Amino acid sequence: MGNPVDHSKSPWIHARFAQLTGEPVEYGKRLIGMDEFVPAVRAFIAEGGKGCNITLPFKFEAASLVDSCSERATLAQACNILRFEGGRIHGDNTDGIGFVADVERNAGVRLAGLDVLLLGAGGAAAGVLGPLLQAKPRRVVVANRTLAKAQALVQRHAALAQAEGVDLQAVALDAVTGSYDVVANATASSIAGAAVPVDPRVLKPGALAYDMMYGPAAAGFLQWAGEHGAVGRDGLGMLVEQAAEAFLVWRGVRPPSAQVLAELRQELQR
Repeated sequence: MGNPVDHSKSPWIHARFAQLTGEPVEYGKRLIGMDEFVPAVRAFIAEGGKGCNITLPFKFEAASLVDSCSERATLAQACNILRFEGGRIHGDNTDGIGFVADVERNAGVRLAGLDVLLLGAGGAAAGVLGPLLQAKPRRVVVANRTLAKAQALVQRHAALAQAEGVDLQAVALDAVTGSYDVVANATASSIAGAAVPVDPRVLKPGALAYDMMYGPAAAGFLQWAGEHGAVGRDGLGMLVEQAAEAFLVWRGVRPPSAQVLAELRQELQR
């Protein structure tokens, strides 16, 4: 459920997971009006729905709808998956698990000890920050156009950052200084077709420049990364890995995400 959803590859991913695991899953996509999220969820439950993914712009609203939620979703105050069981709604957030799995396992970049710049403080950034801190980078800087929003996100994660030994800071987008091993774009700049919101000097030579969007929306960011000596990566792997974690929450079975990611990249090249 989201707005927009036409571009979503999640139905293809979950159909493939179902084929490979033998699990009985029917998964579709629904375009939800901007003021219609809560009634849409209630209607889906009434139809017999068992769970759903939540995408832009409803992740924060989803968190306010749940009866219970996971620790990672509580910290993010955003949910990207819901599970319906016994008349109750349980919320979770698998975005961060998906991001870390794609960066470390699929891209081969170990985050421990690195300097990371996280652009944005919306639902995607909120979901990513907790698992990112648990990967133990040296430093994470959250940069957002509205500084207060970044500060609130950092404050919620301050205790976790301290426990993990990570230097966690919030800055305004136009006040970012220094250079980073990983720059992760969780802003809406790509989907809006806007310019990358930071100076290329934030990129260390050979840095991983990661856009959480994928497909044509990520093309501008990836081009920017390549032009400035960074290794660009889109968010397709994050999409597949968070979907695999969601599938595990819903069905209790972990699907073969690496195989499905390879197949999806091949599918998109046709």
